[in-house]
Amino acid sequence: MLSTESASVIRASLPAVGGALDAITTRFYATMFADRPELLDGLFNRGNQASGVQRQALAGSIAAFAGALLDHPDVRPDALLARIAHKHAAVGVTPEQYTLVHKYLFAAIAEVLGEAVTPEVAAAWDEVYWLMAGALIAQEARLYLEARVQPEAPWRRWTVTERHEETPDTVSLLLQPSDGGSTPAVRAGQYVSVRVRMPDGVHQLRQYSLTSAPGDATWRVTVKRVRGDDAPDGEVSAFLHDHVRAGDHLALSAPFGEVTLDDSDRPVVLVSAGIGCTPMVGILSHLAATSSDRHVVVLHADGSPSAHALRADMARAVAELPDARATYWYERCAADVPEARGGFMDLDGVAVPTDAVVFLCGPLPFMRAVRGQLLDRGVAARDIHYEVFGPDLWLAETA
Repeated sequence: MLSTESASVIRASLPAVGGALDAITTRFYATMFADRPELLDGLFNRGNQASGVQRQALAGSIAAFAGALLDHPDVRPDALLARIAHKHAAVGVTPEQYTLVHKYLFAAIAEVLGEAVTPEVAAAWDEVYWLMAGALIAQEARLYLEARVQPEAPWRRWTVTERHEETPDTVSLLLQPSDGGSTPAVRAGQYVSVRVRMPDGVHQLRQYSLTSAPGDATWRVTVKRVRGDDAPDGEVSAFLHDHVRAGDHLALSAPFGEVTLDDSDRPVVLVSAGIGCTPMVGILSHLAATSSDRHVVVLHADGSPSAHALRADMARAVAELPDARATYWYERCAADVPEARGGFMDLDGVAVPTDAVVFLCGPLPFMRAVRGQLLDRGVAARDIHYEVFGPDLWLAETA
């Protein structure tokens, strides 16, 4: 899909552009938000902007896409963009917004690189951008069609029917459509965007995995309060913890997310740490609800049993499945749980089927370490799927 002429220019300019991508994306976001501050109202997450993870993720996706085009210039790497397309669909990105992004992104490239951006270089990168945008627009159009939503109006009002404190910093909200209609179809492992209006009047949103079984009439999202340490605290999680109670209303998107359970009979390995257990509980709930006879291995790491959100749900689903087992790792109080080990997750002595489909979710260092252990065990890289909460900083590494 990438022309021969552009491929040679991209190959020659990629070191310079790639080395400057952080500066380019920093300039891009700063200029765009200065001119269009309304984009921070319900589309872009302010916390991700403040921490810098959004610009890092954008830089990584551009570099990964350009590299894939160079490696296979006659193939558009659509699979590489599936995660981004699902994230975009979950917040209502429209095709017109790609033109707006192009304007500010290419202005930032010209400002940062100066005279190095010759007409040939600009034209080649313009081709890369529109190949990437075209692929995303096409995928997002299909996702909107399947979800039966319009990108201009992706939100539906839901009522909180129950609230449960799972741990001191984790809460579950049970929700039903406020209009009395049916719940949309869900695939095990998917998430929804939750959109709230902050005290300053600006709407902010965040994605949360559905921890209920896909066929349930009531949805459940489980939210951990995000404490930023050196970065700002999570605005949406703090709002949901501090202000949302039974009877309140929330705006939710349709379910999206490409990291979902298949319908094969292959073994399933679910590996998580901390609040990364949420998509795993959604998958486990589906397996238990459908009385699956698949071989299931659940591996979870946490600070302590009391910090392990949804531990009872996880244990109950494992007990209901005919061929499932769970092993936990706790940094503290591991002796209180018979199936638990002390310290950090280490797969030594853990039987992992090499033909399994594997799902990972947790902090990036955790997932990198576990993925390496799985690859060393002979699990194929194509069978290891991961979910990232927030912008994907791992895309370029796993592409």
